Amino acid sequence: MNVEHPIWIGPSVLSADFLRLGQQLDEVAAAGADYIHFDVMDGNFVPNISIGLPVLKAVQQGTALPIDSHLMIAEPDRWVERFVEAGADHVTVHVEATPHLHRVVQRITDAGAVAGVSLNPATSVSTLEEILPFVGQVLVMTVNPGFGGQSFIPTMIDKIARVRAMIDAANSSCRLQVDGGINASTIKRAVEAGADTIVAGTAIFNERQSVAEALRELRAGITGA
Repeated sequence: MNVEHPIWIGPSVLSADFLRLGQQLDEVAAAGADYIHFDVMDGNFVPNISIGLPVLKAVQQGTALPIDSHLMIAEPDRWVERFVEAGADHVTVHVEATPHLHRVVQRITDAGAVAGVSLNPATSVSTLEEILPFVGQVLVMTVNPGFGGQSFIPTMIDKIARVRAMIDAANSSCRLQVDGGINASTIKRAVEAGADTIVAGTAIFNERQSVAEALRELRAGITGA
């Protein structure tokens, strides 16, 4: 646990300006971000294609912050070790993406990274029951994955709370991450429901404020200050 920031915030580089990605990595580190979130989309599991291993290697060289890779891809078992080798400290796969989830989670762990699992908005929390003791992070998607800039789905607040209760009962060291539609007004509700790890994209990388201003606004939003 980061003592200074009990609630971790990770900027999603998918929303960064790729023409100056190195500079933006420096900006988020200087502003006090806790980790870097790295979204991978394959055009199959989700209807979009994003970034992959070469960009991950560049990000790993450009930051000292932990890198959290979210694999929104089909057949993640084909790729998890390569993402760890490329610099991912955390690797999260979707429960919907593989029939052999325990095997994939074990391979991530054996490769030396923290294994996480993610749930799409319509996926039941019951799918976590058997895998929860083996992971270090659960990601509750609060939008349907595939595109940045979407609005937070309000009914996910209850889902976050239910996952929080499951984690507290079965694996108290596991982090509870939320991703999708997070901004200064939605972050408080997510944290109050039990989230301790936040992903933010366009709320941090935008044209109306600096990265430092955006992160301050998000942290203030947690307490309503």
